[in-house]
Amino acid sequence: MRHCINCCIQLLPKDAHKQQVGCRGGPHHGHQACPTCRGENKILFHVDSKQMNLLAVLEVRTEGNESWGGILRFKKGKRCSLLFGLIIMTLVTASYILSGAHQEPLISSPFHYGGLPSNPSLMDSENPSDMKDHHHQPSVNNISYLKDYPSIKLIINSITARIEFTTRRLPDLEDLKKQELHMFSVIPNKFLPNSKSPCWYEEFSGRNTTDPYLTNSYVLYSKRFRSTFDALRKAFWGHLAHAHGKHFRLRCLPRFYIIGQPKCGTTDLYDRLRLHPEVKFSAIKEPHWWTRKRFGIVRLRDGLRDRYPVEDYLDLFDLAAHQIHQGLQASSAKEEGKMNKIIIGEASASTMWDNNAWTFFYDNSTDGEPPFLTQDFIHAFQPDARLIVMLRDPVERLYSDYLYFASSNKSADDFHEKVTEALQLFENCMLDYSLRACVYNNTLNNAMPVRLQVGLYAVYLLDWLTVFNKEQFLILRLEDHASNVKYTMHKVFQFLNLGPLSDKQEALMTKSPASNARRPEDRSLGPMWLVTRKILQDFYGPFNARLAQVLADEAFAWKT
Repeated sequence: MRHCINCCIQLLPKDAHKQQVGCRGGPHHGHQACPTCRGENKILFHVDSKQMNLLAVLEVRTEGNESWGGILRFKKGKRCSLLFGLIIMTLVTASYILSGAHQEPLISSPFHYGGLPSNPSLMDSENPSDMKDHHHQPSVNNISYLKDYPSIKLIINSITARIEFTTRRLPDLEDLKKQELHMFSVIPNKFLPNSKSPCWYEEFSGRNTTDPYLTNSYVLYSKRFRSTFDALRKAFWGHLAHAHGKHFRLRCLPRFYIIGQPKCGTTDLYDRLRLHPEVKFSAIKEPHWWTRKRFGIVRLRDGLRDRYPVEDYLDLFDLAAHQIHQGLQASSAKEEGKMNKIIIGEASASTMWDNNAWTFFYDNSTDGEPPFLTQDFIHAFQPDARLIVMLRDPVERLYSDYLYFASSNKSADDFHEKVTEALQLFENCMLDYSLRACVYNNTLNNAMPVRLQVGLYAVYLLDWLTVFNKEQFLILRLEDHASNVKYTMHKVFQFLNLGPLSDKQEALMTKSPASNARRPEDRSLGPMWLVTRKILQDFYGPFNARLAQVLADEAFAWKT
């Protein structure tokens, strides 16, 4: 619903007519007359505002019996300013005509906006091949944005003053079981001792005419996964174990997770790592089961669907389970107790940060903070899981994220406006709630036009460190990965205790082109405005500093 608010505005300080909007709830009603206006020299504005949208759209319109005669009532100074502006515009137009179509105007416009160069900004893509040094930055002549900076800086200062990294209260195991009774009934608390991945055998009661994936939600709700499951069906019946007249299938969970973050190089890491013969990933690169599908979320804006049961998630690891089963069968015949070397991974980049579904399913919230997080459930089943995180400068991550997900009207101007709006919304929340409550606030996250919260790495990592040990994490920077792929991949091999590669295998892994490059049409948009970059550096600075402190590595402060 559109809410129109009529207010009178003169040439007054910008805060004299500021509309106040709360963090939650709809637009305020019962607006009073503007106390600063006396009825003279009024210009009526229509403000078309949305809930928590502080960047109102102002449209100047005449009302009542207003006519062109109103211009004559302007003061002499205003008439002179208007006349001067018309003269300038006429001269600029004439200079274009006189100079020819392919030349610069003879007189440059005083209202010139800085153009967008064709060079992409530094580290502006998830693709490490894009992360070359681009020292050229466009000049910023956008006067309105530069004038905005002091007021936006006040918003950032307000947010910074309220930042408090508190330790969350951990839920009890029994409380977790109450929330996910079925999951705890399917996944055992002990796994096979001779498998590096957490695996177990469960009885399969179907017949050889039964489609084991008939009701899998990934197949039902997405056509692009059907060919994947066709391959699973063909391999299924040849990999069952038989004992005492019964059929058993091997079930597995991942040994390691690439948990984040989006637009930080996770796809490139995944594509290189799966070339290692000992590594097997889920049939789908990003199942998003822990964060979305188990709640029935495909797209949150489309509402909730039926929840994907844990069996549907386990089906995604069947191909890896088949290979592990073959290895176990072979080793039992030759050398009983030999450890199977295959290690299973999963690479949903939402795992670290996305807990938007909690408000729909979990009660007993404390001051707006979620009582359960994704890591609580993963830890309950896999306290020894290995966790890989790929991060990048959050300023660059946000711009890359914007270019990837925005569907139309993409530009440096549009990005700047969306960043400003998101900061105002985030400040509104911080005025009333804790940092953690705002970071995990589903309403706020959906209202923000850019995913500002995803770059608050320190908040998420500290919450993960409440349940997992620091030694279970490998934290990488995309900047380092881009400059030395071989070095970062060796760190991953060591972290996962993988075997060495042949020279040929290693060359293929490290020299293959980077994955998930920025689209050509997005490259042509150029970098963000320098003033936008400065605003985001100011906002993310305290969070980066805390992250660098936790990891004891100043590189994660992204100061240079």
